[in-house]
Amino acid sequence: MKYIAEGLGTFFLVAVVVGSGIMAENLSGGNNAIALLGNTIATGAILFVIIKMFAPISGAHFNPIVSFIFFLRKELTYKCLLFYMLIQVISGLFAVLVVHYIFQIDIFQISTHPMRVPNAPWSLFVSEIIATFGLIATILFIRKNDENSIAIGVALFITAGYWFTSSTSFANPAVTIARIFTDTFTGISPDSVPYFLLGQLIGGLLIHYLFNILDEKK
Repeated sequence: MKYIAEGLGTFFLVAVVVGSGIMAENLSGGNNAIALLGNTIATGAILFVIIKMFAPISGAHFNPIVSFIFFLRKELTYKCLLFYMLIQVISGLFAVLVVHYIFQIDIFQISTHPMRVPNAPWSLFVSEIIATFGLIATILFIRKNDENSIAIGVALFITAGYWFTSSTSFANPAVTIARIFTDTFTGISPDSVPYFLLGQLIGGLLIHYLFNILDEKK
């Protein structure tokens, strides 16, 4: 059941990210700020819902970095980690295909979007370190202090992250990989992906070790 929950949750997360981006772009009349706002609200809303839905079943990771951190914390077995990561990536890719179909656009696409910060890939790298650090910090610290508030905490952090990071706070390798395959509002250039993935890994590791240090001192 936990693998099904991870698959469904990741599917809905990516479907909402990509689908709301398409809808927002269609309705915004070329105003990217309005399109991003619509995309932001939908993403924050679905994060709250799917975490509330699936947390009791799978832990509601929907994110390979989250799963990896819980593996490092010895709360996830190696086998479970591999299955979670595989399911998260496949579900994200499937969500992109389904969303393309329901919006009646080409099902198979590769993003041609330029880097979100032109000619500055390392700024995206730093942005994703910050975004992922903040996301994992939100999960770990809120879980320690008020576990019932994780869903709203994650939803609010990602909502804010869309607007204060130059990368719009992906903080999720499965979502990053899926967005390579849509040439719509939320698409990401394949050239950007290594910077995003490396930043996400480093951000996750940094907060994992910092949290352990702070937790030991209490």
